[in-house]
Amino acid sequence: MAGWEKLSELMRREIIQRNEEGCVVDGFESRLAQCGEDEEQLMALYRELSALEPSPDFPFVEPSDLAGIRALRPDASRSRGGSVPELSEAAWRDKFLGAWSGRLSGCALGKPLESWPMMGGSNGNPGWRNVQLWFEGADAWPIRGYTPERSRAESEHIFISDWCMKSTRERIRFMESDDDVRYTVLGLLMLEEKGLDWDAWDIGKLWHSRLTYQQVCTAETQAYLNFAQVTSHMKRDKPADWTFKQEWVRTHLNPYREWIGAQIRADGFAYGAAGNPELAAELAWRDASFSHVKNGIYGEMFAAAMIAAAFTETDPERIVEAGLREIPGTSRLACDIAQAVDIAKDAKDQLELVDRIWEAFKHYDAVHTNNNAALVAAALIYSGGDFEKGITTAVLGGWDTDCNGATVGSILGACLGASALPTSWIEPLNDTFYADLTGFDPISISACAERSYQVFLRIRDQAAALAGR
Repeated sequence: MAGWEKLSELMRREIIQRNEEGCVVDGFESRLAQCGEDEEQLMALYRELSALEPSPDFPFVEPSDLAGIRALRPDASRSRGGSVPELSEAAWRDKFLGAWSGRLSGCALGKPLESWPMMGGSNGNPGWRNVQLWFEGADAWPIRGYTPERSRAESEHIFISDWCMKSTRERIRFMESDDDVRYTVLGLLMLEEKGLDWDAWDIGKLWHSRLTYQQVCTAETQAYLNFAQVTSHMKRDKPADWTFKQEWVRTHLNPYREWIGAQIRADGFAYGAAGNPELAAELAWRDASFSHVKNGIYGEMFAAAMIAAAFTETDPERIVEAGLREIPGTSRLACDIAQAVDIAKDAKDQLELVDRIWEAFKHYDAVHTNNNAALVAAALIYSGGDFEKGITTAVLGGWDTDCNGATVGSILGACLGASALPTSWIEPLNDTFYADLTGFDPISISACAERSYQVFLRIRDQAAALAGR
């Protein structure tokens, strides 16, 4: 069942994915061309691709299981469920509101820019240059506010997403529906309903009960469809062979299994584990494992650990380090993040930063985990803790603009707290967002922040009890 794309396109993507995983794929592209749209031939080719093993000289070791991931962390000698630093009740609440507000603000900035010219580049320009041209053409450069609706740069080569106009500078009155928002809500709901007692099976059940088919994309689409083949909406009991079926659910016809879809799902879980990056990374692993493998999983773990750390850490560099401590040092993602951090420390200005990040990681798809995570890390380092500087750098960089703005906004919002966020970015949202989910359409941002705070209190107590066994 193809799902997101027709079968031949999935095979084209699978060849790329297998190559990135270290397999030799010479000759497969020409063989794919010979298959045309013949399903039987395409599936035979797919089975061959699936059977490939990474080359012996592939320099990375990238497990998908939690024990394997933890064994390859830079510092594997730690215990689960470490203590959470003490803050006043008012300080915690301010940080939760900051995290939610920052995430939605960064997402809203990037949302209209999620068009192919900004994400993948066009007419000889990299994506970041097209973003710059748009703001310059609206007399709004450097970026100091939401995306202008119109620009003199507008052409067949440079345009914004016409289905996201409610997030433009001229029209924004709330946070409109977006998958970055939706998954944050789903993470909150999972922790409200289950606490720490859930796994990837429960993620599948949550998606099938709360999300429509039209609300999922790429890796999530494929896993959503695959899960429907191994479960029944009439039965909630997990089958005895779920571990075997889970691998099929997240990999079958899913060449997007290392794309950014999991990384954008981190926040709701990380808020519940605020101040505890290791626990946040574990919860992210449970979630990501439903639809992703390897670096796709690490991306969510990296983001979750950074978000959790931001509640009690003020130095962006140490926040990025907290994320790196939770993923394998032997992974492509760890290598890419380290390179991005070096670029951020060396860059003389914002344009040099995004240009060098683009050139270093443009070999990835615009919505792959690694290039976007690298941009997020670089934007955080470059921001020096300045909210506006952080979200505008993340969005200027192109690729998955709304996702990156949201993640950086979430981290800096948690770090700074709502009281320190610029009103010019927060007030236009009018404490309102639409998640396109029952009960959250609309809902106040402050209500979500309070619910996350209450979940955090429960998770903190539950984690402490488990650690004391």
